[in-house]
Amino acid sequence: MNDKSTSFQQKKTINAGGSLIDFTIPRVMGILNITPDSFYQGSRTPATDEALRRAEKLLSEGATMLDIGAYSTRPGATEVSEAEEVERIVPVIQALTRKFPQAILSVDTFRASVAKASIDAGAHMINDISGGDLDPLMFETVARLKVPYILMHMRGTPQTMTGLTGYQDIFAEVLSYFSERIARLKALHVHDIILDPGFGFAKDAEENFLLLNQMEKFSICGLPVLAGLSRKRTIWKTLGITSEEALNGTTVLNTVALLKNAAILRVHDVKEAMEAVKLVQCLRGQKF
Repeated sequence: MNDKSTSFQQKKTINAGGSLIDFTIPRVMGILNITPDSFYQGSRTPATDEALRRAEKLLSEGATMLDIGAYSTRPGATEVSEAEEVERIVPVIQALTRKFPQAILSVDTFRASVAKASIDAGAHMINDISGGDLDPLMFETVARLKVPYILMHMRGTPQTMTGLTGYQDIFAEVLSYFSERIARLKALHVHDIILDPGFGFAKDAEENFLLLNQMEKFSICGLPVLAGLSRKRTIWKTLGITSEEALNGTTVLNTVALLKNAAILRVHDVKEAMEAVKLVQCLRGQKF
């Protein structure tokens, strides 16, 4: 594939909750984990009042979207039942909707029932780490709800993914995965699709760097691409530090992702991500 792939017509907007989100300028999605065991301690907000305080901080720093998850997908995380996931996430979404009615809320789940309960509670988007593989009802649920869908690449499950690395051509394999699922979604009349290459999910550090280095080629799909690199193992293991020390490394890779045409940065640290967006926009001679 050559540079001509960047000339494909790109979808620059999605409709989320009646609001048109324009990706002409990259957007920042703030992470809100309603879990006791997410890999980065600074993102854990299991209580509703804590979640509201963190949401206020993320929004004030410039987040366009909040991604709310109640099931930790880090390697070795504890299994959570559907009932518990719903019990954790729905009250938080309801509270966020009341306090921040203009905020765009994304629900981070691979379960169709949790996605539906969350959208019914006031969320606007579905972020599925499994690309529909872990729940056969997910795609038809997205179609019925008529909401944007973040389609991520992963192999296996959160419990097995670390043993499922190894690719002959990682870009080609991820692209094939996306192409098949995009076709299925469009056949169901789901058109607001965002792609997520799934950094860290069934990929080792070398594979993550190879994929990031080719990320702009996903423009052949004509859809916005999300980069989720924030404080991940690829950063802190490579640098010999901890996730708590990985903000600088995150900013470096977020900047690379922006230069590779990322439309969304999914991050724990919104202020620093917004600064990266502004500087890259200036570098390109574009308005912020």
